[in-house]
Amino acid sequence: MEMNYEKLGLKVGFEIHQELDTHKLFCECPSELRDEDPDITVKRELRPTESEMGEIDPAALAEAAKSKKFKYEVHQSSNCLVELDEEPPHPLNEEATDIALESALLLNANPADEAHVMRKTVIDGSNTTGFQRTVLLATDGSIKIDDSEIQLSTFCIEEDAARKIEEDEEYVKFRLDRLGIPLLEIATAPDFRDPKTPAEAAERIGKILRATGKVKRGIGTIRQDVNVSIEDGSRQEIKGVQELSLIETVIEREVQRQVKLLEIKEELEKRDPSKPENKIHEVTSLFEETDSKIIKKNISGQKGVFAIKLKGFDGLLGKELLPDHRFGTELSQYAKTFGKVNGIFHTDELPKFGITKKEVQKLEKEMDASKEDAVVIIADEENKAKKGLEAVINRAKEAFEGVPEETRRALSNGNTEYMRPLPGSARMYVETDVPPVKITNERISKIEENLPEKPSQKKKRYENEVGLSKELAKQLSTSKKSSFFDEVIEEHDIDPTLAASVIVEKLSELKGEGIQVENISDGNLKEVFELVESDKISKDAISSLLEEVSKDISVEDAVESLGISKMEKDEVDEIIEDIVKEKEDVIEEKGEKAANALMGVAMGRVKGKADGETVHDLLEEKIEKRLD
Repeated sequence: MEMNYEKLGLKVGFEIHQELDTHKLFCECPSELRDEDPDITVKRELRPTESEMGEIDPAALAEAAKSKKFKYEVHQSSNCLVELDEEPPHPLNEEATDIALESALLLNANPADEAHVMRKTVIDGSNTTGFQRTVLLATDGSIKIDDSEIQLSTFCIEEDAARKIEEDEEYVKFRLDRLGIPLLEIATAPDFRDPKTPAEAAERIGKILRATGKVKRGIGTIRQDVNVSIEDGSRQEIKGVQELSLIETVIEREVQRQVKLLEIKEELEKRDPSKPENKIHEVTSLFEETDSKIIKKNISGQKGVFAIKLKGFDGLLGKELLPDHRFGTELSQYAKTFGKVNGIFHTDELPKFGITKKEVQKLEKEMDASKEDAVVIIADEENKAKKGLEAVINRAKEAFEGVPEETRRALSNGNTEYMRPLPGSARMYVETDVPPVKITNERISKIEENLPEKPSQKKKRYENEVGLSKELAKQLSTSKKSSFFDEVIEEHDIDPTLAASVIVEKLSELKGEGIQVENISDGNLKEVFELVESDKISKDAISSLLEEVSKDISVEDAVESLGISKMEKDEVDEIIEDIVKEKEDVIEEKGEKAANALMGVAMGRVKGKADGETVHDLLEEKIEKRLD
C-alpha cells in the first residue's frame, strides 16, 4: 500500500534498550540467564496504587482489570532478596553507571550533575515490586544520518524485566534471572519522517554501544520500542522490535493500520449510528442444536453464549487493517486481554466455523439487528464472556474517535497486537530507598580520557593508515575482535589484510560450517600468526589448522598431526618441476595460461606446505622456460 508519509504527517521516534555487561543494577547478583529448574517458586498478586499526585496510571488500571496472578521462579545463584522485593535495593551499580555515561559521551550527550532513581509503575508481573527503577543520566545527545541530525533526548539506566516463561488461565510464570540486569535506554526525539531511516539510526547507535566493549551481545540483549503517529491518528508505542530489519515493516504497517482506522471513523460518521449500548444478551438457547464444535463444547461444559449488537458496524469488522488482521481482530484482542476468552465470532465472518446461516438469522432477529448492524458473540463462562464483550463495546466506541493511543506488541511478521493503553504522567515517582548519585566533573573527565574510537573513526583508520579494503575495514570496525586485531598488527609483522580476513571472515566462515570456533582462543590465533610470520607454515594452511585447533588441540600438536610445516623452497621447486614434465600436453595446449590450469594439481601435491603465491610464481617460471 503506497503512502505519502509527508502528507500523512508521519512522526517516528524510538527507544533502544541495551543490556550492559556487568552485575545487576541494585545488587551484586550476576547477570546470567539460567536454564536449569528453579530452586524455589514464589506466588504474588500486584495491585495499582496512587502516585504522589493522587492519580492511578491508566496502563496500571488496565493491567489490574486482567486480574492476573504471578509465579516467580528463583535461582539462588542468580537472585537475592532484592529481586524478590524482600530487601531494599543496594546502592546503584557504579560500573553500569560509568558504561552508560561513556555511551552518552560517545553520542554527544550532556551528563546530569546528579542522578536520581525513579520508580515507573509496572504491574504486568514483569517486576515483583510493581514498578521498575530507572535513572536519568544524560540528555541532548545527537547522531547524524546522511545530512539530518537526530536528537537523542534521554539516556537512562534501568532494571531489565523478568523473563516470561508461560501463561495459563490462572497464573503468568516469570523467571527472575533477567530481572535487574542493567539496561541502557536511549530515547530519540520524534525526528523521523519516513519508515526507513529509524532502522539506520538504530544500527548506528548499536555499533557505537558495541564499541565500548561493555555491552551484552546476542538475541534478546538489545531491543527497540518504536513510537509511531500520523497527524490525524495518535501515538502508538510498539514494544519489543528485536530485529533491525523489522523496524521499517512495523512502521509501514502501523501507518496503514491507522489510515484504515480513520477510514472506519469516516464511514461511521457517514452512517451516523449511535455508539454501542452496554447491553449484553445471553443467546445460548439459539445454539442448543448447533454443529459448531467450539460453541457445542462450551455449552456442554456448563458455559454459555453471549452477544452484543454494534449498531451501524456491518461490514466494518471484516475490514482488513493489515495482512491477516481485520478490525474484528482488534476487537478480539481486547476481548482476549480483558476477558481471558479464546476469541469472538461476528456476523461479518458468519456463517462459518460450523455456525449456519439459519442460526445467524435467528441471532440477528433475537438481537433486533438490521442489515446495517453487526453482532458479536462469545462462548465461555458468563463472567469471562461479559468482561470480553464489555471490552469489545469500549473498543467499538473508540472507533468513533479514530485511533486510540495504545501500547502494542511487535509480532514477527511486522504486524502488532494490543497490549494496554499508553501510560500517563502518573506512572513515575521518586525512589526513596536509593540516595541520589553525584556525577562529578572528575568522573566525567576520567571517562572522557578513555573513550574508545567510534566505529566510523576506526573504519577510516583501517582504510587510510592500515590499508584494509573498504569492506574489510567496515566489518572489522564493528567487530568485537577489533581491539584484538590492533594488538596483532602491533605485535607481529604480518600482512594486516591477512590478519583481518582471518579474524572477521575466516572464523565466520568456519562457524557457518559447524566448526566450534569458540574453542579457538585469541592466544591460539596469535600462535598461528606467529607461525605464518616466521615462515613455518603457509598462509594457505591457516584454515585447516584452525579447524584442527577447534577440536581442543594445541596449535603445536595440530601442526604436527596435520603435517603442514612449511617445505623448503628446493623441495617445492622439485615438485613443480615434476608437474611441468608430467603435464607437457597441458602446457602445449594452453601455453602461458597453463599455470592457472595446473594450480590445483600443484596445491594438492604441496598439501598446504607452501603458499599459493609461491607455487604460482614457480609454475609460471618453469612453464615459461619449457615454452622457450
